[in-house]
Parts: sequence; C-alpha cells; structure tokens
Amino acid sequence: MQEPRDSFPTDWSPPPTEFLNQKVLQAPPESHRRLHEMLEQEPLDSDQNVRLASLEDLFWNMAGPSQQTVTPELASRDSECYINNLDYLLQEKREQALEQEWEQLLLQDHLNLDSSDCYEDDSEVQLTPEHRMLVEKFSVSLQVIPSVHPGETVFLPRRNPLPLILDCSQLKPHSPLEELFFRSSLPQQLSFLHKGLLSNLYLHAPECPLPLLRWLFQLLTWPPETSLRAFNLLWDLSIDGLFRQSNEGMHLWCPSLQEVKEVFHSLGAYNPAPYPQGSFQHRVLESKTSLGWWEQQDPPQEMALDITLSYIYRFLTLCFIVHPRSYTDTSLLGLIELLCRTGLDVGLCLLPKMDLQQLLLVLLENIQEWPGKLQPLCCALSWVSDHHHNLLALVQFFLDVTSRARQLRSQLSLMVIAQMLGQQEVLPLWGKKTQLSLLSQLLSLMRPSSLRQYLSAEPLPLCQGQQPKTSTKLDHKVCYLCHSLLTLAGVVVSSQEITLDQWGELQLLCMQLDRHISTHIRESPQAMHWTKLKDLATQTYIRWQDLLAHCQPQSQYFSPWKDI
Repeated sequence: MQEPRDSFPTDWSPPPTEFLNQKVLQAPPESHRRLHEMLEQEPLDSDQNVRLASLEDLFWNMAGPSQQTVTPELASRDSECYINNLDYLLQEKREQALEQEWEQLLLQDHLNLDSSDCYEDDSEVQLTPEHRMLVEKFSVSLQVIPSVHPGETVFLPRRNPLPLILDCSQLKPHSPLEELFFRSSLPQQLSFLHKGLLSNLYLHAPECPLPLLRWLFQLLTWPPETSLRAFNLLWDLSIDGLFRQSNEGMHLWCPSLQEVKEVFHSLGAYNPAPYPQGSFQHRVLESKTSLGWWEQQDPPQEMALDITLSYIYRFLTLCFIVHPRSYTDTSLLGLIELLCRTGLDVGLCLLPKMDLQQLLLVLLENIQEWPGKLQPLCCALSWVSDHHHNLLALVQFFLDVTSRARQLRSQLSLMVIAQMLGQQEVLPLWGKKTQLSLLSQLLSLMRPSSLRQYLSAEPLPLCQGQQPKTSTKLDHKVCYLCHSLLTLAGVVVSSQEITLDQWGELQLLCMQLDRHISTHIRESPQAMHWTKLKDLATQTYIRWQDLLAHCQPQSQYFSPWKDI
C-alpha cells in the first residue's frame, strides 16, 4: 500500500508567472531607441559604456526572431515595464560608481594620514579657533582624584620559599618520636606538622625548645596550608606556656628585630632593614623577573601575602603585650618604620590592615622615652615614601584612639605638609609655636595658584600642540596634591584639643581656608577632580566651624583681621 501523500489546499493557486515568459524579455524598437536616448543623456566613462554595450548585445540575443510576433498591446505593456527596470539598473550603476569613487578617496586619505610624520603630535588636525573653543567647552577630563593611594613596591615575588633547617644539634630527644622528628628531613618534618604530631609532642610539655619556636616563626612565610598550621601551633604553644607558668614571671619567646627582618626578607622584601633618612635608593635583593610562588597557590598572591603578614602581626602583638620591654626604644622605632613600609605595598592597598594598626598602637605604648622619641620617629616616617598620598595613608595607619597616636598623627601630618611645600627647613616645626599657628602659615601656601607655580618648575615642551595636554596634567597634579594636603590639615586640627586659647587660631584657619582655597577653586563639568576638591574644602570648613561652635570663648570676640 502506498502511504498517503500531503495534498495541496484546494484553494491554492500559484503566483502569476507572466514575468517568466520569454516574450517579456523581447523589447520593441521604441525601448531600444529610448535606451539610446538615456545613454546619450547620461555621460558615462569608458568602462561603463563597454558594460552597457555588452548588456545590449545580450538583451537582443535573448530576444530572438520571435520579436516581430508580439502583439502591439502586449509589446507596449511589456516594453514600459522593461524600461522601468532599465531605469533602475542605470541608477544602480551610477550609485556603484559613486561609491567606488568615495571609497578610493577615503583609502587615499587614510594612507596619507598613516604616512604623515606629525600624526603623533596632532599637527595634522588644524582646528579653527571656533572649533577649538567648541571642543574645549564640551570636553570631559578623564582624570580623577584616586581614593586609594598608589603604594610602593615592597615585596618581590618568589618562585619557592627559602629552605629552613631546624637546628637540632643542641637538643636532646625525650622520646623515640621526638628523636625520629629530629633525624627526619625537611619534608618529613613538615609532615609531622601537618599530621598534628608536633602538637602531641610539645603542647603539654614542661618546656618547648627555642629552635623549634624559631623554626615555626620562619614557617609563617611558607604557603598558606603550611603557614596556617605553623601559626596555630606557635600560638598554642605560647598561650599554653603562659598559663602553666607561676605568678613570679611570664616567659614568652619573642623574636628579635633581626629575626623579624629575616622573615620579611623571606617574603621577598626589598631591604628589611630601615634605610637612612632621605635615601630613596632601594636595594633590590631579588630579581624582579622572578615568578612568585604565591601565584601557584589557591589564594591570589595578594591574599596569601596578607594572610602571612596577619600571622606575623598577631604573634608580635602577643609578644609585645606580654613583654612590653623586650625591645629598646631604638629597636621599636626601627620596627615601626619597617612595618609602615610593608603596609604601603602595592598589593596590599585595597586590603584592610586591622592587625597592623593594632600592632602599631602597642608599639607606640611600649616606647619608654616617648616625648623625646617623637621627633626622630616623625622624621623617619616622613621619608618612607616620596608620594603625598602614600604618606597620607601612612598617617592613617595610626588610629586616633590613644593619646600617643593622636600626637603622632598631628605632628607627622604637619611635617608631611611642610615637606611637600618645601618648608620643612624654614618653619620651626619643633619650636614653641602651636601646631595650629604653624598650619596657618602653611595653609596660605596651599592655594592652587601657589601649588601650580611650585610644581611647574619643569620647563614646558617646545611643541605648542602639547601645551594644552601639559596644562591639563599639571592642573590635575595640583588638585591631587591640594586634596592630600587639605586632608592632612584636617588631621592636624582633629587631633588637637581645642581650648579657649586656640579658639582664635582655629577661627583664623577657617577664614584662610575660605579665602585661599575655596574661593580659588573653579568648578567645571569638564574637570570633576576640582569638584571633589571643592567638596573636601566645604566639608573641612563645616567641621572646623562645628569645633568653633562647641568651644566658644566667653571673653571678648576675637578679631583675626588685625593679624592678616
């Protein structure tokens, strides 16, 4: 049996096929004459004439001898339709010729632009003054004031961690398991750590060997899976030793400053030792082209480095809380400078630094001769970086929660402002004048016009085409510096305890802020960094006015105009 086939609908009818009839292709002599007339009216080039001639030959060859048999009515109807098609064909040929001509012109202009020597200098774009004003009016600057400091390159990546050797020459084993641990190689000793056998050996022992504690402290620089177990064991051994000791005294092993430097050196630091004041020559201890072993681990390099530094900061905090006098004041100053350098690493800019901030507060409280050590500490920290935003971030490392931290924040901020303005050797920063009066002298130098003159010491390029770009770059640089300096000025004022005697000085600061900075900022939709600086100046002015309102003197109103 045959399968039923799909049938067409009964009402279906095919489209008309009159256009397929060969008779339609047969054009009468009238159309031929009209075609010649149209060709004579439209002058074409030689190539187009050749193509149209071949088209005519093909047309008449297809017509055939049956041309004479066409009825007049059908011939007139079909010829008119054919003439319309020829008109469309001629119009299409003209458009194609025009498109080819434009394409050749554009290609030629592009080759001329590529071959020009002044393309990079923008000298080929000759804008009229009206066009230049229009472009400058509606142009938008892409430069903004970054909210995150640029940072410094402190840690260089390593391919593999430095090998560690546990010194067991002076140790006597107390059990066969401990003897096996002493005789094992480094991978086998690490397996003891990972399997928890070292906790069984030393967690509740009467005493823990010091070489083992040093070895665990150095293992904090290894990959995260090893450093985590080393930190947990080191912490548990230290806490267990503190609880098992008598009330006569608590003995806790604290790493020396040299051992802390070696740990940072193992992490790939440039130079763990604090280099002298004013020296910006960093001694590279490792090749910059080496690949970091941090990148081969599960966490990213920045996260692994941050975790390792967190372990080091926590253990050092425990040591300095238990033994506040374990370091001398000179060693404490060197350690604070070293920690501030590591905190400015580029990879750590976006990560929180709570452990570092807590450790710095503990170190400040452990300085015995605090009033005398404040000046050398500020001088050392002011040279940690040569970028104003990095120094601002360094000031913010010290939380405003203790009296010593507030003193350091205020004095260091004032010193950085003077250093950035070139007034460090001119003003008596450590004289009898108050910090608000010194800040009043520096605030007048922070106006954008003065900063522009101070920063434009370098000569401008000779090419006039680069002058607008150089001017825009200089404006952004001025705005960026003024933003950091104004933030530091706010730190100086907020760290002070405003008394009735300082009320007039703070009022003078408010007037100078409005006169020298706020009124000199010209906001523009094309430069949003100036708007951000204007907002900071407004917020600072409101904050200082609020301090004035809460500390209003009862005596006669102070008029600072006589001192201006």
